[in-house]
Amino acid sequence: VQLVESGGGSVQAGGSLRLSCVASGFTAGNKCMGWFRQSPAKERTGVAVLNTGGGAIWYGDSVKGRFTISQDNSQNTVYLQMNSLRPEDTAMYYCAAGQWKCTGVRALSRVTYDYWGQGTQVTVS
Repeated sequence: VQLVESGGGSVQAGGSLRLSCVASGFTAGNKCMGWFRQSPAKERTGVAVLNTGGGAIWYGDSVKGRFTISQDNSQNTVYLQMNSLRPEDTAMYYCAAGQWKCTGVRALSRVTYDYWGQGTQVTVS
């Protein structure tokens, strides 16, 4: 399984970015897939994840109302639209996917995820 992120960059506070994650070798369908982020000296935390089978989405409290996760099943791609960005959103953003059925339990916990991308840097000034 390979997850490849793109779309990171530098933006001023209040701006927007859209991250993309393309999955290959991954059998989607009722799996958890989404985004985590990590700042220096901080733990990797869940930002937004979804059930690739459709319906369920979970957001971290700090991004609710500003970030939107979506998917394109035909392209095996997950997106993260980030609006109203703040300096505290600055981090390395990682795409993650789980190999087991997505039940929602610990959906925003890194223990749920088996596959990780290399990350894309987002810097908000």
